[in-house]
Amino acid sequence: MFAQLITSFIASAAFGVIFNVPKNSLIQCGCVGMLGWALYFFLVENEINSIIATLAAAFTVAVISQYFAKRYKTPITVFNVSGIIPLVPGGLSYDAMKHFVENDFNIAVQLATKAFMLAGAIALGLIFAEVINQLITKYNRRKLRMKN
Repeated sequence: MFAQLITSFIASAAFGVIFNVPKNSLIQCGCVGMLGWALYFFLVENEINSIIATLAAAFTVAVISQYFAKRYKTPITVFNVSGIIPLVPGGLSYDAMKHFVENDFNIAVQLATKAFMLAGAIALGLIFAEVINQLITKYNRRKLRMKN
């Protein structure tokens, strides 16, 4: 588990370097990716479906990214993009394409479908977090206006 946490931290921070994020945000980018991967790993180890685990982890990445964006006055994409990298099903996509090339279409379609569903879970997790954030913000503004 420790090796997975360190690897996910390094992967997220390294992608931050590639993505050209500000140097003072690299540690936070690594932490976002590490926390998202830790949740995913914990859920999968406890026999939760990997698609649900990915959805929960992506949601967590988005929530932490929103917090860091506000705290460090940095665009949210800096943390979202770097933090989501450990969850991207790149190996699964590669295996699907490999099986397509080898004319093993049954396995290829199964793998491609799972990769597509995982990618969709990532997108949904990010969207859900943003929608909830917008609802909370609107509620707080309305509540503030009613006080005044």
